[in-house]
Amino acid sequence: MKKIVIRLSVVVSIIFVAKSGFAQSNWEAGIRFGDIVSADITIPFKASRIHAAAYFQSAGYYGSTLGLGGYFDWMFALNEGPAGLKFYPGVGPEFYFGTNFEFAVAGDFGAEYSFDFPLTIGLDWRPRIGLTNNTGIYAGNWGFIARFRFGEGVSFKRVN
Repeated sequence: MKKIVIRLSVVVSIIFVAKSGFAQSNWEAGIRFGDIVSADITIPFKASRIHAAAYFQSAGYYGSTLGLGGYFDWMFALNEGPAGLKFYPGVGPEFYFGTNFEFAVAGDFGAEYSFDFPLTIGLDWRPRIGLTNNTGIYAGNWGFIARFRFGEGVSFKRVN
């Protein structure tokens, strides 16, 4: 239990440091439900974004673990599509801290919709290739995301 509290404290600290470093830009924070539950933060740029996730897994491919993932996503919109709809492919490392340390390279593929009010919802898929103790491909990581958008002051910008 003590290890879980320490790990969770590290994750929360990382989230607050990342938030303070990008206080001027719009960013999103929320939760992802699926095969693995995670806390997600995204920091948008012009046509891409940095996407960080903290995984909380009681049992699964890597056993009981806390995981950290960081992804670089390329954002795309349909030319004639709804203004808030985006699609993205991405890639990045994942680290799992449990009985054994695990390292994986993961994809991040999904679609999301940003409403006029500060809420973004989406569906995604994060397949990964394990490179350390549990080598192999894990392709079942599907999830539903709900994130709140934060911005400067009280004015919110829809992610176009």
